Amino acid sequence: MADPGPFDGLVTALGDDSAPTSVHGRAQVADVHIADSVVGLEVEAVRTAGRIADLGSGAGLPGLVLAIARPDAEVVLVESVGKKCAWLERTVEALGLENVRVACARAEELDEPPFDVVTARALAALPVLCEYAAPLLREGGALVAWKGAVGAEEEADGLHAAEVLGLEPVEVRAVEPYVGSERRTLHVFRKMQPTPEMYPRRAGMAAKRPLTASGIRRAR
Repeated sequence: MADPGPFDGLVTALGDDSAPTSVHGRAQVADVHIADSVVGLEVEAVRTAGRIADLGSGAGLPGLVLAIARPDAEVVLVESVGKKCAWLERTVEALGLENVRVACARAEELDEPPFDVVTARALAALPVLCEYAAPLLREGGALVAWKGAVGAEEEADGLHAAEVLGLEPVEVRAVEPYVGSERRTLHVFRKMQPTPEMYPRRAGMAAKRPLTASGIRRAR
């Protein structure tokens, strides 16, 4: 991604040493962060969503990129670490993004109207992401998860968790946003049924005791 275009201000912000990311060089930021986030627009649900929640937003990826690309969409950056929240709030203000809010909260504790799309980039295993996302989605809404290679066990666990939570797998889209990213994938689930009222469980339980195909397994 040679020319960051409309994302130039975000590239500059992410290139600063204060940004909560280990990648700071402009060329690397443009590829590893911006181009990698932009591929989410290949998913129709992301292109048409009115409200997007970006879970574990960290440095605002992919949330800030999608907010810049989709100024007509409301984007909520969900982040539980106060220092990262503060950076996100400063960056949103500096970039003048009026369609973005920062929610400094855990996904399990977020109190918001239902979203059309929930995104998560390199955040957690698929069954954990499904439990985070399902209660936040409207029926017909979609979870889009940025992942590297996913093993057979995680894939099976994700499908099981999705079924429990009212989600249905739509596609696994292989993407290559930049050289060296051959194993990148977007996992898309659609909410087809109401999520049982017991979900999400209390904060931390989705990761500590994830829903799995062989029953609840304690995280290693």
